[in-house]
Amino acid sequence: MLINLILIFLFLMLVGAVPTWPHSKSWGYYPSGGLATVILILIFLLIVGRI
Repeated sequence: MLINLILIFLFLMLVGAVPTWPHSKSWGYYPSGGLATVILILIFLLIVGRI
């Protein structure tokens, strides 16, 4: 259940991080940097065994 929610959340963040829409072209790498941080934290938690 938790893995499904995490996957849905990551997919929505990935779609939101793509700067193809006119309103998000000026954002730069900030959304994708946040997404990378979340993914690194999740990978760390998977390695440690917390998830």
